[in-house]
Amino acid sequence: MIELQPGKYRRTIVRLWKISGACIVLFVFFIVAVRVNLLWLFGGMPDLVMLENPQSELASELISEDGKLLGKYYSENRIRIEFDQLSPVLVNALIATEDARFSDHSGIDGRSMLRVVKGIFTGNSSSGGGSTITQQVAKNLFETRSRKYRGILQKVPVVGTVVMKTKEWILAVILERKYTKREIMMMYLNTVSFGNNTYGIKVASKSYFGKDPLELTVSEAALLVGMLQNPSLHNPLRRPANATRRRNVVMAQMVRYNYLTAGEFNELKDKPLNLRFKLDGPNAGLAPYFQESMRGYLQAWLKLYNEENDTDLDLKTSGLRIYTTIDSRLQQHMEVALNDHMREQQRLFDAHWKGRNPWAYPDGREVPGFIEKAVKSLPQFIALKKDVGEAEAWKAMRRPYKMKVFSYDGEKEMLLSPMDSIRYYKRFLHAGMMSMDPRNGHVKAWVGGVNFKYFKYDHVKQGRRQPGSTFKPFVYVSALQKNFLTPCDRITDQPVEGNWNPPSSQYTYQSLTLRQALGQSVNSISANIIQMVKPATVADYAHKLGITSQLDEVPSLCLGISSVSVYEMVNAYCSFANGGYRTEPLSILRIEDRNGHVLQQFHQKQNQELSDVMAYNMLYLMRGAVEDPGGTAGRLRSYGVTEGNEIAAKTGTTQNHSDAWFMGMTQNLVSGIWVGGEDMQIHFRTMALGQGGHAALPAWGLYMKKVYADHTLEHYKKAPFNKPANFTLACQETATDTTSNYIPPALSDDEGVSF
Repeated sequence: MIELQPGKYRRTIVRLWKISGACIVLFVFFIVAVRVNLLWLFGGMPDLVMLENPQSELASELISEDGKLLGKYYSENRIRIEFDQLSPVLVNALIATEDARFSDHSGIDGRSMLRVVKGIFTGNSSSGGGSTITQQVAKNLFETRSRKYRGILQKVPVVGTVVMKTKEWILAVILERKYTKREIMMMYLNTVSFGNNTYGIKVASKSYFGKDPLELTVSEAALLVGMLQNPSLHNPLRRPANATRRRNVVMAQMVRYNYLTAGEFNELKDKPLNLRFKLDGPNAGLAPYFQESMRGYLQAWLKLYNEENDTDLDLKTSGLRIYTTIDSRLQQHMEVALNDHMREQQRLFDAHWKGRNPWAYPDGREVPGFIEKAVKSLPQFIALKKDVGEAEAWKAMRRPYKMKVFSYDGEKEMLLSPMDSIRYYKRFLHAGMMSMDPRNGHVKAWVGGVNFKYFKYDHVKQGRRQPGSTFKPFVYVSALQKNFLTPCDRITDQPVEGNWNPPSSQYTYQSLTLRQALGQSVNSISANIIQMVKPATVADYAHKLGITSQLDEVPSLCLGISSVSVYEMVNAYCSFANGGYRTEPLSILRIEDRNGHVLQQFHQKQNQELSDVMAYNMLYLMRGAVEDPGGTAGRLRSYGVTEGNEIAAKTGTTQNHSDAWFMGMTQNLVSGIWVGGEDMQIHFRTMALGQGGHAALPAWGLYMKKVYADHTLEHYKKAPFNKPANFTLACQETATDTTSNYIPPALSDDEGVSF
């Protein structure tokens, strides 16, 4: 033990040593007390398990079968990436600005601590904002400042700041011992907010510049790093001048630490921000209606999975990777084709009803009080009426204000009242379209409407409308299955004796083959056939093949009076193209957790409901709509999709032209589309414009034209249908010859009348 010599300052030195020793003991005691939350004064700390397995909220990703990101589900829009996915200039900008000695310290930087202490003693906590990157990870990832970790002392000014900082220092030291510098940096970059609901560098880079982090330039990296100090203050969308100044500060720091030359800085500092901002939000990107449809399914699946496996996975925060059957190329082609088609249909519809409202009775008279009735059913109006009375509620509904509305030429601002808004949107036609691979049931493309932002209702699976004559194949297959008819039989186009007859039918009294009758969609023959087999039999076969909606077992069922969805119709038609096998639609292939572990794989479910010969018979009959004179789908030839190809198809139109349908089948792809108004009272007034062959078929033609032109889609090339080895059809040689002198009646294009 060292003995101090007697002298003038001996007592002072001893006192200083004692004070220093006491301070060290008190400091260590304080650190331990904070660490163990002594007497519950300091609040808790993350446990060892959390420190070893840090988890941040990660968006779950919906991924196409060809590996493209379709969309995300999240509460915080964040995707995790690894260090080798970062641009070196981004790393340099971060270190130069946020923590110049990041590579040298062990979680706590002495200079930063001095700034913090100075801020505490001066009462200016902002001067102490010198946390290391590791300390910021502790704050962001483990939520050290959240309510759950607060103790009694943290309610005391200044003392609370000291306790909070101490926790972050302790965690920073622990993190430095458990993780490499690269891992800590990625914990930081994957968790920080960049404003505008973007979390993590991956999402920020994509949202602000449309790039991956590996592709960022110096100025782009500097802008993003600069935002970290205060994402709101340096928001480049709202405060571009602030963001530019802050970007230049970051680049100046890079010059200071030799990551950038002065010449490069001078060249870059006056350049514009060049933002390409696009928020990668929920239901953004491809297939938004599909994304939303899958949300409910995935939440139900997670609930069951959590119960069975004692887990707490969450769709918005657990970073699941959901691999779907959607093909991004087919999806893109369908979205473009349907948009082009519906733009043209809307143009025709607006011209058709110019100067008039399109909600009308069959005779063309406007439905009185149509908009007022729509307003009365609105939840907003009902709530307003309850709060302020009916008179004031109507005043509010008639009061105009500026709002942004949808148009095919882009979003536009208009001065409209809520009633005007309803009147504006009721004039739009809607559509639903879906494709499925009949071989395995994979749903390949799904477009539920014309614009998801403004029209959330999904017309693929949610919507149910009368299918019109697209229902007739179920009538024909019932008769063939029950041996009432063969594909070679002929039936006369005439009234059904002593039974129900389709209204407004024009009879030719021609003897037609089944292929002619179905291809030209002759109503009387469908009525004749359903009388043979009975409506209950038709409903039974429709259900066996994939229709799940309730069907009215009445004679008019043959004309498609019972409402069904596009989803059901595509599924049922796939049974014809798949050799008689009903294959349940499959939308998800597998689900993985954030670490790539497979939670579940999904497989197709098939059951043979028809023989392969019977299924091919139906394809043969439905090819007549495309290949034979008078066929309702003959105009497909104008799209260049029929040559060297076999297509089986059916058009459909309902009463008053309220619903237009088209179902098209090739060997490897079955697609269906519905087009119509939001309400059945909104429709074209003429068959020429409103029938399925005009209002729906062109979308299928445009879509398949794009599919065949895309040489990357090898699985969906033109091809004949697979003919069963034992298939024979004695009447096939002459089946089409009998139509050469036959002129179909003007209204035989389909068109099953619903009522």
